[in-house]
Amino acid sequence: MSEDNPELRDFLRARRARVTPADAGLPPEPGVRRVPGLRREEVARLAGVSVDYYVRLERGRNLNVSESVLDAIARALQLDETERRHLVALAKPSRRRPRTPAPQRVRPGLLRILETLTDVPAMVTGRRLDVLAANRLAKALYRDFDALPPRERNMARFVFLDPLARELYADWESSARSVVATLHLYAGRNPHDPALAELIGELSVRDQDFRVWWADHDVYQRTHGTKHYRHPVVGDLILGYEALTPTGDQDQVLGVHTVEPGSPSEATLRLLASWTAEPVTP
Repeated sequence: MSEDNPELRDFLRARRARVTPADAGLPPEPGVRRVPGLRREEVARLAGVSVDYYVRLERGRNLNVSESVLDAIARALQLDETERRHLVALAKPSRRRPRTPAPQRVRPGLLRILETLTDVPAMVTGRRLDVLAANRLAKALYRDFDALPPRERNMARFVFLDPLARELYADWESSARSVVATLHLYAGRNPHDPALAELIGELSVRDQDFRVWWADHDVYQRTHGTKHYRHPVVGDLILGYEALTPTGDQDQVLGVHTVEPGSPSEATLRLLASWTAEPVTP
């Protein structure tokens, strides 16, 4: 019998390998363990399911598993809430026939919001981290995505394939890993997106870091945080960010940077603003 869900299989194996018996509160045992984390039977016992059932689930079998069982497995594997939702998405995929999604468009009102944000960088990203629109400061901070062919207007391609990105992010590895984990979260909800498969294939072939981190099966939900940049023109910038999902389109995110009032970064951001004055275009 073939495996039906390799993404579910690989995610469960990766998470099982990260939990030690001590983490799970299991008593020590003599001898040397042959696995880096929990055994399948240990996960099954902690989750209150049969070993055979868990083995079939981890092998990607279509078991019509209930959310209560998935919650128990999530607790056994010590998943956070984002990982738990990802597990549910992988184990209970939509039964609807896959359709090619329509091209995304940014609402006129959202574009007007970008136009009013003149003091901080802001952009709207869509499926697969495609850049749908950006204000002039976002173009100055990252690059002018409008000048690129449509296929290349994508933050993952920018982070991994544009040499400028490795210089721009002070902690490039952390930022790049979060991009990979964000794509994995999207992949769990949209396993049949052909453009995603093309993107993952291209990045895996062209960048070894992406290929290695994709195999880790980390997932990440963008919310808020702080980024440190080293801009080639104006120098160091420490900016906060907020990721906002517009009502009515869960596949778009309005990302807005913030800056501490009176900080050196505020003055540097003003300098960056004076460096460019291009209008926003979708």
